[in-house]
Amino acid sequence: MELSGIGIGQGVALGPVIRMADPLPEPLDAPSGRTPAEEGERARASLGAVAADLLSRGERAGGAARDVLEAQAMMAEDPTLQEDVTARLAEGKTAERAVFEALAAFRDMLVEMGGYMAERATDLDDVSQRVVSHLAGLPAPGVPDPGYPFILVARDLAPADTALLDLGTVLGLVTSEGGPTSHTAILAREKSIVAIVGVADAGRLVDEDEIILDAENSVVVSGPNAAQKAAAESRIAARAARQNAPIRPGALADGTPIPLLANLGSADGAARAVELGAEGVGLFRTEFLFLGSTSAPTVTQQQEQYERMLREFPGRKVVVRALDAGADKPLAFLNDADEENPALGLRGLRSLRASEDILREQLTALANANAASDADVWVMAPMVATVEETRYFVDLAHELGLKTAGVMVEIPSAALLADRVLQHADFASIGTNDLTQYTLAADRMLGTVANLQDPWHPAVLRLIREVGEAGAALGKPVGICGEAAADPLLAVVLVGLGATSLSMSAPALVDVRASLARFTLAQARQLAAAALQADEAASAREAVKAVASAFPEPPEGLGSSAAPEPTEPQQTIPPREVLK
Repeated sequence: MELSGIGIGQGVALGPVIRMADPLPEPLDAPSGRTPAEEGERARASLGAVAADLLSRGERAGGAARDVLEAQAMMAEDPTLQEDVTARLAEGKTAERAVFEALAAFRDMLVEMGGYMAERATDLDDVSQRVVSHLAGLPAPGVPDPGYPFILVARDLAPADTALLDLGTVLGLVTSEGGPTSHTAILAREKSIVAIVGVADAGRLVDEDEIILDAENSVVVSGPNAAQKAAAESRIAARAARQNAPIRPGALADGTPIPLLANLGSADGAARAVELGAEGVGLFRTEFLFLGSTSAPTVTQQQEQYERMLREFPGRKVVVRALDAGADKPLAFLNDADEENPALGLRGLRSLRASEDILREQLTALANANAASDADVWVMAPMVATVEETRYFVDLAHELGLKTAGVMVEIPSAALLADRVLQHADFASIGTNDLTQYTLAADRMLGTVANLQDPWHPAVLRLIREVGEAGAALGKPVGICGEAAADPLLAVVLVGLGATSLSMSAPALVDVRASLARFTLAQARQLAAAALQADEAASAREAVKAVASAFPEPPEGLGSSAAPEPTEPQQTIPPREVLK
């Protein structure tokens, strides 16, 4: 039996299934035998205990997991939530029922908001389960421990569980829900867990079934035969060998340098990214400094965090994204107004322009940090849609002392006008997650349209080609900082479309580096042409695989560290007629 889903990374896993326990049943809606005050004390104690446990888990996990778990802890202690619980207790409900109903109402509100906030709904489900378990005196929901290595199968995995998975025991992960940008997928990439999410028929897998997880091909094979098992074991051994190989700069088989950079959400992951071979930072998300705050951090507070990051990358490029918040990530001091469609609302640069003092302070802090370090700081604006927005941001960044200022290409209009945008911007960085979302009108946080959230779609690739051509014509670098760069085969296609650097979660660097070293620039262009000739994402992927399989393996040593790192972007890409 074969099941399909969305593979995360390129790994392969082989082992027995262990299913996650079903969630606790909904608490009974029966009158309480205690007073509202007594129930209120129980609720406050359990909410506080769960928040403390989540914070503790976050400290142990570090990285992006810590940010996620801290956000969950804040949800548990949200004053508005506690007010709602108190009101329900006054109606005579038990603490269990009042907490369950209040969190369910909070969840429904986030789902209606869509986008980033809708993704937090799953986190609230986890908080609810943990609080109700604490109130009932039951163990918190979590990952089973059968005492031997296994592949975990679950409806979805809460951030608190994903963050602390024992990688010596959990060989892989299958979920029936979630998409490529869900927390499960993001944390699986960060921890280099072999995972396939969005497997609709995962319920057909039962405990102790032997399965193969093939993330590269996005399939789960149940009851594999001897030949399939041998092939999986061979691929597992080959990947382990790649991970233990000496780290070299990113390069194609013909020596064309393609710098491989890391996406980071805070300075905490910088040292690990360097260990894994990151040649710089292609996306430094600054939201961690702002989210959850009631007021914007000061210039000094921001500068301290930026300097901490820059110290890890002396002499290297660090691309910092200006605050990408507002609307679907509301901040009380920026924009927390309700909007019918937050993904299309006042967010990113639009929100910053409406509160320009916050933008000026951030750019000033970055310029100060840059002056105090020997890193090469680049800054870019999120959610740029027009040439006028490009001019505004680039001019302001230059005015405040940052010499290299560019834009993120996440909106199709910016891609279609890339030749004009890049006349003003020093560089472009393509955010494939949002570019795919807006191109295909498919909310990247909704599992119901996860099948459309695929950067392999030829419509998305055509837009990327537009930016690549504009960059080559104007001598401007074009980077990729979306999750597409972490797909080893798609990474080669992106280079064939004109990308001059790739940025991804640090654990993906190993596989992408090995994939690039298999192909020459001419071959990358051939793969890009094959993808663009397809009609759908799946057929594009299959066409590229077919063409790639026909290429001979490169001679030993090509694509090695002997290739110098480029000082200027690669400025030649195939003519449009070749890529049609």
